[in-house]
Amino acid sequence: MNMEELKMEKGEVLILNSDAEKFIKKDSTIIKLLRSCCLIPQRYVFAIVGLIGICNAFTMRVTLNMAITQMVKHKYNGRENLDPDACPSDGISNNTTVVTNPYAIFEWDEMTQGLLLSGFYYGYATTQVLGGYLAQKFGGKWVLGFGLLSTALFTFLTPIVTRMGGSTWLFILRIVEGMGEGPTMPGLSYMMARWIPPHERAFISAIIFGGGQIGNIFGSSMSGLLLANGRDWAYVFYFFGGFGIFWFILWSFLCYSEPNTHPFISKKELDYLNETVTRAKNINKRDPVPWKAIIRSPPAWVLLVANVGHDWGLYTIVSDLPKYTHDVLKFNIATTGILTGLPFMAMTICASIFGIICDFSIRKKWHSVKTARRIYTTIAATGPAICIILASYSGCDRNAAIIYFIMSMGLMGAYYSGMKVNTLDMAPNYSGSLTSFINTASTFAGMITPYLIGLLTPDSTLIQWRIAFWVCFVMLVGTNIVYCIWMEVDQIWWDDVRQFGYPPGWKHGSLTSDEASNSQDVELIKKQPKEIS
Repeated sequence: MNMEELKMEKGEVLILNSDAEKFIKKDSTIIKLLRSCCLIPQRYVFAIVGLIGICNAFTMRVTLNMAITQMVKHKYNGRENLDPDACPSDGISNNTTVVTNPYAIFEWDEMTQGLLLSGFYYGYATTQVLGGYLAQKFGGKWVLGFGLLSTALFTFLTPIVTRMGGSTWLFILRIVEGMGEGPTMPGLSYMMARWIPPHERAFISAIIFGGGQIGNIFGSSMSGLLLANGRDWAYVFYFFGGFGIFWFILWSFLCYSEPNTHPFISKKELDYLNETVTRAKNINKRDPVPWKAIIRSPPAWVLLVANVGHDWGLYTIVSDLPKYTHDVLKFNIATTGILTGLPFMAMTICASIFGIICDFSIRKKWHSVKTARRIYTTIAATGPAICIILASYSGCDRNAAIIYFIMSMGLMGAYYSGMKVNTLDMAPNYSGSLTSFINTASTFAGMITPYLIGLLTPDSTLIQWRIAFWVCFVMLVGTNIVYCIWMEVDQIWWDDVRQFGYPPGWKHGSLTSDEASNSQDVELIKKQPKEIS
């Protein structure tokens, strides 16, 4: 075996090198101290710091969503653009043209704003596969860490770049920011597959990915406070860029790619994770990622379709809810920030509740894992679809509209107990690569949605927004139907080809480095998995 194996025994590390020679590396005093001080299991430390990391990632996504409402010159007149359905404004009551913020120096139309909001996702899609490859080869810690650090630095530079180059430079910068954040989910999925036992996945995944909703809450509410009273929108980018740099320091010291590489994990927890977490018995980092099999795998494509629908709904709310509450419901910017955060608070709370119920039901054998994934994915798709339509037909009833948006995001919290953890069920060894495959395609929803909404809402009227919400309804419900019919949860053969072998009729070459070096043909079919894709 070319790779070194590490085993912890009685506070010491037993290392077996390639020549099978044993030698003992004793723990240093610092490591012993750290191990004795760590009362919280390291998988929960990983979950908490991962939560903060995802929070950080989402705050840097939504900074522009809030800031752009104060970057662009908004001119009002008493006829409200001749829109008979226009809602009354919080602040403008006369017939004169007024520029509401001295720092609003840009004259960007709705299409330009939509393009700027989607720019992040152009870059985000381009580095998904690279992130999965790097995580598979080098582990998820630094892939995720350096990716978010780069996004934090570029976020910090946003005001300088935008004032120098306008919309063009801002669009390019948002693409670069997205490229830095692209490896986040593949790297995180790689680590989750190695740190989280199957029967804890729904709850711990809800904790980690709940960071995204906390990020939306924190990002929206803090942005609203920073932008209130006509303050410079640049403060938003400085604050969240600095927050990202702080998180990177925390991540560097506390989290590691795998339990076996963690220097101060307890022996009890290490043994527990090695016994419960599904891993290939014979793993070789020289093995290529099985892209030939992944792109021919129907369950992988079903997950991709379902994620496109979910992301369409999520990005509609994440990217454009601030604009809807500010431009249509006419809330002032401070109130917009607070109200925009409430739906994501509901999602965070509901995600944890759904996760606890899901794991408990699976342990009690009230339903299978497959049934659980279907139930919670359906809740996360059809519930929000119905609620956003109800919100659009509530008209200028602000309370009703906000309640429906809160309900929609609360129900969307079931997503983390559904298809979000489905990649860990299907491919625990190549979860990072499978996630990158899915996210690369589903991220196109993030590119298209803000731009399409900009096209559908050129005057940002209530009727125009209603059409955009109906499009979102169709995407959520349609993709959920596809998922429920064709989804799978069993480990797929290509995730551990040494155990499962190849399906009958496989004619696309070997998927492991040792077979590639020994033979050009693959003929042996070993033990068949439950499902062949």
